[in-house]
Amino acid sequence: MQIFDSHTHINSAEFENDREDVIERAKALGVEAMLVIGYDEPSTIELGKLLENYQHIYGAVGCHPEDSKKYCLALEKKMTDFLKKDKVVAVGEIGLDYHCGVDHDLQKEVFKKQIALAQTLEMPISVHNRDAFTDCYEILKEADVGHYGGIMHSFNGDWQWAQKFLDLGMELSYSGVVTFNNAKEVQEAAIKTPLDHILVETDAPYLTPVPYRGQQNEPAMTRYTLEFIAEARRVPAFELAEAAYQNTKRVLHLK
Repeated sequence: MQIFDSHTHINSAEFENDREDVIERAKALGVEAMLVIGYDEPSTIELGKLLENYQHIYGAVGCHPEDSKKYCLALEKKMTDFLKKDKVVAVGEIGLDYHCGVDHDLQKEVFKKQIALAQTLEMPISVHNRDAFTDCYEILKEADVGHYGGIMHSFNGDWQWAQKFLDLGMELSYSGVVTFNNAKEVQEAAIKTPLDHILVETDAPYLTPVPYRGQQNEPAMTRYTLEFIAEARRVPAFELAEAAYQNTKRVLHLK
């Protein structure tokens, strides 16, 4: 079985003492590739090292909506330079987070600018969406994002919203949230998402799947999320893993 963790933060400080072990544990459970997200200067520097040292690690960089106040021409220039590096394959994570205290209009402005940047570079996007479904959908629709594609990272909506984002040409990536007992709507969406548009992820070190909630998440645990979805869909785990792996490669424009 080969698994692609489509969104992880092993470049964060939480992994500074055991990053190599984390990567080896992931391989031991079939995680053959991962997309690591750079979200600030220290994490992006660490991402650069990972890209050089591990063939199976790919990168994305973007300004998280919580950091929208930091977005400026200088930051955009640094991002653009990094996005042109080998094995950097997406702009992200970008999007909207109405749970945090950042002005919504500013978030929307920064989100649109980064979508435009991705389209200029002909790259897909990795989208963070929290409590902002309507505005996120409208911005993606207006930008015609299906041309270069993208990922709804840690999708946590119901089947109706899933269909709307799928219709825009986005892929849906499911994290450990889908295993939570109170996530019945997300579980329904994961069951109904077409096999050729489903991805899996950890969002490590966050959103640890059942039965390991309370522990720090890591890419190896993508397997447990995948197995949960496979059981819910009543398909073999290896079949779902292969589909999600190929879907991730396709949206990231990997050969």
